[in-house]
Amino acid sequence: MEDIQIILSALWIATMLTYLLGDVLRIFSGDFKAGEIGGMKISQGMWLGIAILMVIPVVMVFLSLTLNYPVNRWANIIVAIFFFGFNLIGLPTYPSAYDKFLIVVSLVFNSLTVWYAWKWV
Repeated sequence: MEDIQIILSALWIATMLTYLLGDVLRIFSGDFKAGEIGGMKISQGMWLGIAILMVIPVVMVFLSLTLNYPVNRWANIIVAIFFFGFNLIGLPTYPSAYDKFLIVVSLVFNSLTVWYAWKWV
């Protein structure tokens, strides 16, 4: 049981680091304009929403190690499917090849998270 929890936690860490790498590359490549996303000015409320969205994988690292079996299993499945769909929808909006590559990598991590959680009995 603990082995699966460690694997799930590690997959969330890998997912989170993949997102972070994309953000860092976007800044250094010049594909980033401060205060905007896709040419749209971002409000404080929108930044809060983005922060909440992006802290979910961080929280999942902890929850994967601490939640009891049935809740842990379903939380991982539901959250990973949510991020898979969110990133799949957003994939065409990224113009850079490195962004598309990193999104595909995160989709693989999300798929593995669902697979491990689903097989966990």
